[in-house]
Amino acid sequence: MYKKYAKLRDERNLTDYRVAVETGISTATLSNWKNGNYVPKFDKLLLLAKYFGVPVEYFAEGSDSEGREAHE
Repeated sequence: MYKKYAKLRDERNLTDYRVAVETGISTATLSNWKNGNYVPKFDKLLLLAKYFGVPVEYFAEGSDSEGREAHE
């Protein structure tokens, strides 16, 4: 999931900080996703989907972090 998020972020020349400020998702949460500590809960995925203008299913297709605990 993080790889897909990072692709969208990079395509738009955004930083994690800016995404955090504009979505309300903390940079610590984004970092935990990046490090594979947790996978995002549905409400956070929905925020990202709306922010980037993609369907929430975009993040679920071909998931790169299956089997991890959902957090934040």
